[in-house]
Amino acid sequence: MLDIFGMEESKKIKSIDEVVQATMKWHFSEETGSEFWLNKKKKLSFDPIKDIKKFEQLNLFDDYTEEMKNIDVTKFIPRGLKNFYGDVNVFESGGTTGSPQRIIDTYSRRKALDWVDKHFIDFGVSKELEGNWIHVGPTGPHIVGTSIGRLAKSRQKVCYYIDFDPRWVKKISKLGQKDIVVQYVNHILDQVEDILRTQNISVMFITPAVLEALSKRQELCEIINKKISTIIWAGTSMSEENLYAFENYIFENINFIGLYGNTLMGIAPQRKRNKDDKFLCVYQSFYPFSVVEVVDKTKHNQLVEYSATGQICVTLMTPDIFIPKHLERDQAVRIKPVDGYLQDGVADLKPLDSIKGKIFEGVY
Repeated sequence: MLDIFGMEESKKIKSIDEVVQATMKWHFSEETGSEFWLNKKKKLSFDPIKDIKKFEQLNLFDDYTEEMKNIDVTKFIPRGLKNFYGDVNVFESGGTTGSPQRIIDTYSRRKALDWVDKHFIDFGVSKELEGNWIHVGPTGPHIVGTSIGRLAKSRQKVCYYIDFDPRWVKKISKLGQKDIVVQYVNHILDQVEDILRTQNISVMFITPAVLEALSKRQELCEIINKKISTIIWAGTSMSEENLYAFENYIFENINFIGLYGNTLMGIAPQRKRNKDDKFLCVYQSFYPFSVVEVVDKTKHNQLVEYSATGQICVTLMTPDIFIPKHLERDQAVRIKPVDGYLQDGVADLKPLDSIKGKIFEGVY
């Protein structure tokens, strides 16, 4: 599978079914598979290598992501990546809906950043862009900080970090201690202001909730409008109204780039706007390795029509990880592919209507 994984390598792939077959062979062969999937293979009523030839047939698998939360993460490491064992990383999700998901990363996420990098260049974030980067968001067990740092370093830029703990914010918010949340966010913004006043920064990653709090500090906004050329935002949903206000009133001369993603699926960057787009931000996953579908909320094997809203279903097929047909807690609008893309886009991301009030997005 290593021979087809990557942005350049994928150009020789004629069909997503080739990726499906390569994934089955990689993750379910004794020579290359992980302990987790090899054990699952013994209990399945079908042979993944012989019987799964098409993408639609992945529906034969159950969703194992809840079970995977409680599995020793080393059991997910494919034998085929033994040459990378010295650089195994473990990353976790934010735990919005309970215990966090955990993944291993030895190879795939770094390689997949080429897809994100391509879109950043489309937005003018080139290697020639002056100034360094600042990441205002989670680091530690959350992969987003590592990814932003890697993208900065690939441009030979320094990446500054303002870390925060999104789980703690969610916890105290559920307890009704909103005053502590405000203090914590202000603590973050104080650090941001110190770095922006003293350092040469041109690219800033930030979450929508923290950006909204930042926008209420006039002096800080003035610094950002003077120094920052690009704001990358991700982590929680942002309404069309807020994004329009940021782009056209508060930070009107700054590039905005949205990222959709999570620990399991990786990053789907915003593509450049098309003249027919009805939404300000349309995301494109790293197809055909990260497949994001918009399915009916009750009939999960059925795609919704274009321009309709449905539930996000993610399939991940990489050398590190295989996740078949996982239903996310998000809903989105299905967008028809435009020139240059084989896969649907998604827009207007937000938590499912059915779980509003049951989860707290917080600052990430």
